[in-house]
Amino acid sequence: MNETTEMKVDPARASALISQLQGVKDKIAAVAKGRPVRLVAVSKLKPANDILALHSAPQTKHLHFGENYSQELSQKAELLPRTIQWHFIGGLQSKHTKSLAKIPNLFCVSSIDTLKKASLLDKYRGEQIKSNISSPISYPKIKVHVQVNTSGEESKSGCSPGQETVELCKKIENDCPNLELLGLMTIGAIARSRETTPENENEDFVVLREQRDLVRRELGLGEGRRLELSMGMSEDFEGAVAMGSDEVRVGSTIFGVRGRRGRLCLLFRGRGRWWEGGEYGVYSRWDGCLIWSSWDEDVHVFMFESKNERIRVDSISDGCYTAIIR
Repeated sequence: MNETTEMKVDPARASALISQLQGVKDKIAAVAKGRPVRLVAVSKLKPANDILALHSAPQTKHLHFGENYSQELSQKAELLPRTIQWHFIGGLQSKHTKSLAKIPNLFCVSSIDTLKKASLLDKYRGEQIKSNISSPISYPKIKVHVQVNTSGEESKSGCSPGQETVELCKKIENDCPNLELLGLMTIGAIARSRETTPENENEDFVVLREQRDLVRRELGLGEGRRLELSMGMSEDFEGAVAMGSDEVRVGSTIFGVRGRRGRLCLLFRGRGRWWEGGEYGVYSRWDGCLIWSSWDEDVHVFMFESKNERIRVDSISDGCYTAIIR
């Protein structure tokens, strides 16, 4: 964390977060029965001081936090201690691989679904490792999960089960020296997630287990080499753990509901002209800023101009934005 950066943590908010995090841990422990399960606290569109509260509290010292947007992750990684282990869990675009590779404490990218994205992430991480060889800042290999589309939904990212998943895992294992294949990840169908309990198995999780076993056989991995299953979120993490998940990604159960949806109307003044446009997305206040996340997963951060919904930010385009939420 930047030594000049000071972040205040509200005691009441911190107490609530700690209690909610511990509640999730207790539920995991009750189902896991002694088996280690990594809890990734999904802090998407939540303030950095929420993360600091859970990371710095003596009773939690939580390490693993997940973000969906590359720009938000990069900004929070600059603000917060390097002892945090960051996970990128959002839809990965090739253009984001370079910025992600620059984050030294990026623990895992959980949404690898093409060889191109894996190769770019490997390339850029290799550049960081090489250029920082004498630096006190360490750049270890980035762990990755291959995302599998277990539900077959067109709206979902991920490799198709079977040969496509196997081939991508094989390429990462053999051709990406700066990445470490950690396992497989899925985001199951919403309807199935809502029906999942420790007693009622989720079909998507069954498929992911089968894919894990297939990859192990096809790659000839020995008994000493485990492949993780990253499956389970706020609605179904207990059922996922009961089915053998090694990692669950829980957000709203810990942090509460996220920013509301609305329309952002932008007025752009630059080079003597005005331009007006609008798009839909998700917005949320964060550390004195307003974060706008459009549906294409680009993220824009605006500084507040006043206490109302009118905000502005200096832009690199020789002008300024005025944004009004409607």
